[in-house]
Amino acid sequence: MSVQVKLTILQGSLIGKEFIFKERTICIVGRHQDCNLRLPSDEEHRTISRYHCILDINPPDVRVRDFGSRNGTYINGKKIGQRQPDHTPEIAAKMLFPEYDLKSGDKIQLGTIIFQLSIEAETEMPPEMICISKTSQVETVELSLEPAKLGNNNMIKIPGYRTIKLLGKGGCGEVYLARNNSTQELIALKTILPEVATHPDAISRFFREIENTKALNHKNVVKLKDYSYSDRQFFFTLEYCNGGSIWSLLERCDYRLSINMAVPIIIQALDGLEYAHNAEIPYVKKADGSFGEGKGLVHRDIKPANIFLTNINSSTVVKIADYGLAKALDFAGLSGQTITGNKGGTFPFMPRQQMIDFKYVKPEVDVWAMAATLYNMLTGAYPRDFVGKDPILTVLQSKPIPIRQRNVYVPQSLAEVIDLALIDDPEIYFKTAKEFKHALLGSVF
Repeated sequence: MSVQVKLTILQGSLIGKEFIFKERTICIVGRHQDCNLRLPSDEEHRTISRYHCILDINPPDVRVRDFGSRNGTYINGKKIGQRQPDHTPEIAAKMLFPEYDLKSGDKIQLGTIIFQLSIEAETEMPPEMICISKTSQVETVELSLEPAKLGNNNMIKIPGYRTIKLLGKGGCGEVYLARNNSTQELIALKTILPEVATHPDAISRFFREIENTKALNHKNVVKLKDYSYSDRQFFFTLEYCNGGSIWSLLERCDYRLSINMAVPIIIQALDGLEYAHNAEIPYVKKADGSFGEGKGLVHRDIKPANIFLTNINSSTVVKIADYGLAKALDFAGLSGQTITGNKGGTFPFMPRQQMIDFKYVKPEVDVWAMAATLYNMLTGAYPRDFVGKDPILTVLQSKPIPIRQRNVYVPQSLAEVIDLALIDDPEIYFKTAKEFKHALLGSVF
């Protein structure tokens, strides 16, 4: 059974108009032309801000976040984030951009406009069959997800693999160094610990994206080797990179790399991007709703923590990790994370286009993020200034700071290319990884 979220306007000049969302969506509401749900810029709607609020929709969950609008956002007649006399300064600071988890039947008021939220279950359909590569058979996936078993040393146990040590953990799972019992190969094993209820169609989307990711085969892309579920827990295995991530390299180098280190890393990573953006992949959604072979996969989460180094035959090879998995987890509702509640390092590497067109991002957003990563490697700072500001509004409203204002030692020719690559208003300057790579090479060699 799938779930849809519906917003119906109960009051205002647009009375009766409906907005329906059936999957993961970021919906910016306001009068600005960039807003996904754009309201008129006329006298009747003048109390609604240009960027008023954002709806973070992951059916059946919906969260509203006010952008510090002058007139506020009201839920069932009550202003969210209303400061009380006994609130501490810390609580008051958090209320600058207040959030509220919505439920079916809630009424949302912006100025004179009132929406009513309804969360509806659609007609139950037979679950889509999912191909599990480990068995090469067609199976359905049980929806009762429970934690996998832990050994006496608190190491997770997955049949066919021996976990060696925990490499890291996050909001949606854990990463282990493990060994394949059959091949004796060292691999990275990632478990997914769903925090939300899932449905057959959501799991189908997840495995479809995983199959797309598995189709990638390039020296500068971490290879997805296998995936399955055991003890009702999803997991997948990836090529292990013994040199660690660029983020760990930055930590060891006081958060700033030399040009001779940083640019060659990005050049290799751009080769991986160019390949993935043009690769043949098995499942692309067509205009009629069916799926068939297509071209190109967008990463959506390029940043230093997702670019790795590995030593092969005494040479350092750069590899992009988690290719497409951010999208797979997010759209399947398995990420356990909302964009409004994101405390990680994603926003600094996100262009405006990715915030505005969350569902249908183009490859160029990865190119922008790669330029932001290079900026971070050379300066130890982010292209935009996020200190004390709402990160979503910062992405939407502020321009990147020229790199030589962060690091005066970056040569002018290189700085010009990086600054061009970080233009994202009204559109991203470099459309392809190849264009950005050629411009970088021309600036430093």
